[in-house]
This record gives sequence, C-alpha cells and structure tokens, in this order.
Amino acid sequence: MKQKIRIGCGAGFSGDRLEPAVVLAEKGELDYLVLECLAERTIGLAQKRKLQDPTKGYDPLLERRIESLLPLLVQNNIRLITNMGAANPVAGAKKIVEIAQAQGLAVKVAAVYGDDVFAHISPETLATETNQPLSNSGELVSANAYMGVEGILNALEADAQIIITGRVADPSLFLAPMIHEFGWQTDNYDLMGKGTVIGHLLECAGHITGGYYADPIKKPVADMDKLGHPFADVSADGSAIISKVAGTGGVVNLQTAKEQLLYEVINPYEYYTPDVIADFTTVYLKEIGENQVQVTGGTGKAKPQTYKVSVGYKAFYLGEGEIAYAGASALERAHLAGDTLEKRLSPRFSDLRIDYLGNNAVHRTNFGHTETPYEIRLRVAAKASNPADAALIGEEVEALYTNGPAGGGGVRKYVNEVIGIVSTLIDRKDLKPQVSIF
Repeated sequence: MKQKIRIGCGAGFSGDRLEPAVVLAEKGELDYLVLECLAERTIGLAQKRKLQDPTKGYDPLLERRIESLLPLLVQNNIRLITNMGAANPVAGAKKIVEIAQAQGLAVKVAAVYGDDVFAHISPETLATETNQPLSNSGELVSANAYMGVEGILNALEADAQIIITGRVADPSLFLAPMIHEFGWQTDNYDLMGKGTVIGHLLECAGHITGGYYADPIKKPVADMDKLGHPFADVSADGSAIISKVAGTGGVVNLQTAKEQLLYEVINPYEYYTPDVIADFTTVYLKEIGENQVQVTGGTGKAKPQTYKVSVGYKAFYLGEGEIAYAGASALERAHLAGDTLEKRLSPRFSDLRIDYLGNNAVHRTNFGHTETPYEIRLRVAAKASNPADAALIGEEVEALYTNGPAGGGGVRKYVNEVIGIVSTLIDRKDLKPQVSIF
C-alpha cells in the first residue's frame, strides 16, 4: 500500500475553466485528477437532454475537456475520476473511448451508474423541504441519489484509468482513491471523516486557491488571470497538505482554506455524506509555507442508512427582457419604463419582478445612497406556464425602443424553461451501484 498520493481538482462545477485542469495534468505530478462537474440543477438539465436524445445527457463540456486532457493523462499515468457522466455515464464513457480512438490512444474507461432512481420514486413521496408530496411541485423529470465510494472503488479495482460517474457526492470522488491506495476500511469512520474533510476542501477547485475569496480592497489575490486549481498530498494517516502548481495565480492560505471548510456546512458536527457523517469540529489547519496549508484532524461516525435523492421537476418558464438607459435622468427614465411595463404586464403575470441593475437589483434597496447613477439597466422578468406567455415579457421590453421613454437601447430578451429541485430520501438497500468497463 502507498503511504502518500497526490490528488488534484481540475474543475469545481460544470462550467469551470478548462485550462487549470490541463496545467495540473501537465505539471502537477498527480496520481489522480478529479473533475467535479455536477450540481443539483445540472443533473435535472442533463436528464432533459437525455430525454431529447438518448445518446446525450453527459456533461456538455465532456468532449472538450477529454480531448485536451487525454494525451496528458496517458503520458503522465494519471487516473481521472469525474462525475461528468451526469444523467448518462455509459454514453459519456463511450464518447471518451471514441475520443481516445481518434487520438490513437488506448485507455480503460469505467462508467459508474445506478444513481438514477426515477423509477423507484412515487409522486406521493414526501419532499424533505416541504413535507408535501413531490407531485405538488410540478411534473417530475429526474430523481438521482447521491451515491458514495462503492462504485468508484469497484472501477479502481478493475484497473480503470478513467472513471466517469453519475450523481456521486462531491467528497466521495476524492475519498475513493484514498481508500483504494491506502487500504482503508470503509467502516473506519475516523479515516472516512478525515478523507471527507480533504475531499470537501478540494471539491470547489478555485475556491481554495483564492478565486471566490478575492476582494481587491480587503483580500487582494495576485494573477487572477491564471488562477491555479488545487492539489493535495494525502498521507495514509488521513492528513494532507493542500497546495497549487508553482507559477500559477491565486493563493492557498489559512483564510482560503477556512472559507472552503465552512462552505455549504450547516452543522459542522454532523456533515452528512453517503460514506460517513463527518465531524469538522476537530479539523486543524496550519499554514506551513507559501501556498501550503496542512490539514489534520476530522473524524466521523457511521454512514446514514438512507441516500439523499435530488428530484428535478418542471417549475416554470421564465421570460426576461433588459434595456439600458444612460446620461442625464437615466434612472428616472428607467423608472418610467418600469412603471409602464408593470401596468401593462401585472394583470397577466402574478409573479412579476422589475429590477434597476446598478441601483437596487441585488438588495432591493440602495441603502439611502442619493447619487443619481449616470447609467442604469432595467430588467423585467416573470414566471409563466408556457413559452409563448413568457416571450411576452421580452417583447414588451423590446417595444420600448419606439414606445418610449427616450434613449433606451441594448435590448436583450430571453425565454428559459426552469427546472426546480427538491429532495427526498431513499433506503440504501434500494440502490446498488453498477459498473461497466469499456
């Protein structure tokens, strides 16, 4: 068994930048590269794409990421673990093999699936958030359970170099190679907790290297244009040192590590994952060098007997329109436009929102600031039950070109179908991870 491995995180969400993962694969001297590309709404949208085309449903950036990474993964003997399979890991695995063949490369690819539990979810199942039947939310389109390490471990034992999964809990993507390489027992909840802490620190990629931390006044971060993504040197005792590739931008320090440690953590004593209920209160972070933070501590207790299930439903169609006003009386003219559209649209739309971007759109107030902005952008949005009604919002905004007030320009209009998300629970015994090798 190894005593130390290096795991890098090349993506923290589906739309993350491609270059940092390439830098990690080329210069990071990694054993494993993880691409964490899945979120709650992401998988609902992926299910929609799969319904429209059964050969799709994997991450829309899969081809571009794999085409750039594959030669480096093979050349540097790096194993890739990613949840870019989204709603269709098998199709994603086949696409990776197709890309490898086109590049003249040979790789063993494993698809991990079984998270799709749509067939096992009743519309009468209660939603965790509302304690009401799921069907009360709207037409259900997806139900995916947050799996743990089991399927990934099976793929690692099968010697797969690339492992593509569906909905797997974010820290599990990082915990699995630790278990595999160090021979940890999955019922050693102390080690499961420690590994989950490390995975949680890495999972958002640029968060811990200063991206989301940066503030040019209070927390300046250098070279944001070439922000690097993190890697961790993990030891068999469950400790780690988090850093980034030399020469990349950003920073890894005590502050960035603390911010990420607390990210999305409601109860630090009990952080639920499919593999362990982790306790973050015993974690100790220490800055031991430039861009080096040592992580020790963390523990856990027995994993829950249920899996969390993310359920997607058709929520509504969103109609939007934007127009800009500039110069003297910009805000006053924007208010006149907004008042005009409110009178026209409010009889038809019960949930209408009018924002003055640059003045009070985020906080719904300007906190008493009396300066008149030189330019303002009006945004009008409303929910509708169908795309035709939603389109009326943008059409009315566009009509302001000639129907006034004066000086409006730069109109944009959109109609989007919004997938909503609620959660429920499913018994562990009702789900069995599956693995296919290509």
